[in-house]
Parts: sequence; C-alpha cells; structure tokens
Amino acid sequence: MRLVTKSEAVRKALTEELKREGIRFELHERPGFEGFVGYMVEGTLEEIENTISGLEGADVEALKEGFLSFRESLNHIIEHLKAGEKADEMLKEGLWVAEILDQLYRQGAVEYDGENIKLREGVDISKLRFEFKFPFNLVHNPEKVEEKVKQFAFADLLIEYEFEILEMDIGKINALGKVASKYFPEETLLKVYFALVGRAILAEEILKAIGARKIPEEELIRGFMRASPIVVPTPKGTLVINYSKASLEEVLRLLKRLGYVEIKGGKVRKLKDLA
Repeated sequence: MRLVTKSEAVRKALTEELKREGIRFELHERPGFEGFVGYMVEGTLEEIENTISGLEGADVEALKEGFLSFRESLNHIIEHLKAGEKADEMLKEGLWVAEILDQLYRQGAVEYDGENIKLREGVDISKLRFEFKFPFNLVHNPEKVEEKVKQFAFADLLIEYEFEILEMDIGKINALGKVASKYFPEETLLKVYFALVGRAILAEEILKAIGARKIPEEELIRGFMRASPIVVPTPKGTLVINYSKASLEEVLRLLKRLGYVEIKGGKVRKLKDLA
C-alpha cells in the first residue's frame, strides 16, 4: 500500500513524522511528471473576470467557479504573506501554492531570503497581472475561445516519492492516518487506510490459522482462497476484505520479510504474533 507525492517538502516532513511514530515504511524515488493541456487568461483579476464573462464556446459557469476558487486561494496566500512565513511550510499545502507564489515572485510582489517569504510593503494586488488556466475539456468551440485567450500546455519533469507502508499493527496504522491526513486528500488516504487495515486483518487471520504447527504453504493458500472474502462486522458498518491468490502470497512474503513467519521446505511456521 503506497502513498505518492511529488513534493520535496512533503517527502521530508512525512519521512520525519513516520520515523518519529515508529511506522515501518520504505521510500522509493522514480521519474515522474505533471502535465496540463488547456488555455490561459492573462490580466489583472478584474480583467480576467471580464474576459471569462464574455467568452463564447466554453462552459462559462464552470470557469467562473474555477476563477472564484483561484481568487480565494490567492487571498488565503496573501493573508499568510502579510505576516511572513517559511516557504517550506506554505508549500506543504500543495502544488497550487507554488503556482501562485511563482506568479507573485515574478512580479516582484514578494521578498524571499531563501527560507522566509513575505509580501512587499505597498503592493496592490488589484494592479498585479495573473495567469488563470483552465483545462481544454471546458471548451466546446475552440475557434471562438481562441479569439480571446491563448492555448497553454506544460510538462513538468520531476521526481515522485513513493512511500511503501509495511506496517501491520493496527495502532500504527491509525497513527499513520493522523500523520498522513496533513499531506494527502481524504479520499486517497481513506482508501490506503482501509487497504492497510484489511491487510493487517488478513495477516492476523493467517497467523491464527497457522497456530503452533507447521502447515504446507499450498494448503494454507487453498484454505484462505475458499474463505475469501473475509467479512468483518464493525459497530459502524461492515468491512469486506477481498483478495486474489497473488495478493495473498504477497502478504505471506511480507510476513516472512518482517519476521512473523518462516517458510521453509514448502511449509509455514509462525514465529511471533503481530502484537
């Protein structure tokens, strides 16, 4: 089960917090990218708003909602910049912060000393020029739209950081949920969280089935495939844990790797319990 980020600041902060909580993980780096294909409106905030309102050939209502979100994001950042803040802390909120900070920096609206970033005295945000970008799928008549706005595309080549979570202890998995909630969207985190809980429950059931005896690996696998899925009633609802033969074998390998079982001569022996 993996959490993936393209932010160096998130990589650093999450690594420190996982180590502090004693959560087992591995960090892998791999080439990645960010990409965007669409259109860009340039101008002051007022000019951009007027351009959007007069566009033909696009979903104007969706664009207005998107621009409202952009303005709210900008105002949020400006409030932080008025007092000054560490750039790394601000960037933890996401790539959208870097995009807006870059636009402000290119216009000389902020002071940056390599660590702290602050809005310059006397800057009038209403006079600054911004770039508002929107995806091509909001356009149904490109010829009409391109009379007023420019095409825009970019490819950002970067490094992705993949956190492979090895933890099977439910307490540590709960701790992971609290830590990671600061860095990842709720939907993503919930899926990873319940996958980790499901794997931990499956691992616990495997150890219970082995007990104090040695059991042929194929017999163990056949038994668990017949028992799939595992249905776990909870006070709040039901957790269903489905698994393939390949994923079951992967859990066994992880149990072996972490020292919970020994697999030798085609037989599995429990070495210790999860908790």
